[in-house]
Order: sequence, then C-alpha cells, then structure tokens
Amino acid sequence: MKNILFLFLFLSSFAFSQMPNIEKVWLNNSNPYIGTIGNQKQELKMKINISEQDRKNDQEYFVAGYTLVDRTYSKFEGKIIITKYKNGRKRNVVFGEYDFAEEPTGKHSGTLKGKFIYTFNWNRKTEQIDSQFIEFIGAWTSYDGTLNYRTNIKNQ
Repeated sequence: MKNILFLFLFLSSFAFSQMPNIEKVWLNNSNPYIGTIGNQKQELKMKINISEQDRKNDQEYFVAGYTLVDRTYSKFEGKIIITKYKNGRKRNVVFGEYDFAEEPTGKHSGTLKGKFIYTFNWNRKTEQIDSQFIEFIGAWTSYDGTLNYRTNIKNQ
C-alpha cells in the first residue's frame, strides 16, 4: 500500500510541474496586436489565428497569423518561447522570445524576432485573469537582408 501511495505522489508531481497551457493568451481574444515598425513609426498590425502548445516542450508555442503594414499583407508562422516566469501576489510576468517567418512573397517580407513581456493580474477569488498586457519588442528583417526595422507591438 505504501508503495502504491509513493508511486502516485511521485507521478502526480510530474503532472503538476508542467507549464500551464496558455495557448489562448496569444490569440488576444481574436483582436489584432497593434504597433509600429521603423523610424517613421509606421503602423503595424499583427493577428495570431492559430496557437498551439508544443507537446514535447510545454514552454514553446507554435503560432500562425498575418501582419499588415500599409497595404502589404503577409502570412507568418513561428514560435513563442517562454524563458522566465515571475510569480507575484497579484501581478505575474512571463518573459520570452519570439521568432516569426513571413511567407517569402517579395521585397517586403521577412522575419520578426525579439523578446516579449506578458503581464497579467490574477484574481484569486474568481481564479481568472483580470487584466493582461502583452508586448513584443524586436526587429523585422527582410529575407534579402537589405531592410532592418525596429518593431514594437502591443495588445489592445
């Protein structure tokens, strides 16, 4: 009986040590992220339509969606990787990196890479998120390497 109890406790510790699945967070309630690109701070919209947690590595998420700058629409795929989690009494912060690759459709397609910060307030009574803020800070680089612009994209 003791062996069965020990085995159960041992296995349950692995089950609860996984990162919670927050794949729906990246979908941003079906709203686009809005930000800027370049020195002229041109408007950049990014919408994530697909978000799936990696089954082998629960710190990674596969995402897909599209970007829109001026009239240039590009589909992209990529990864969001969580590198650090800071738990607070009410405010929690998740840090990580992202790497998105747009479809290679011309001079104005490339990759978006950088870091992100995801901040949210946890309501212990309702056990739900009260408010959240996501910011992607990085750069867009064209595939031919001739263009490189800073980006800053936030949820609304």
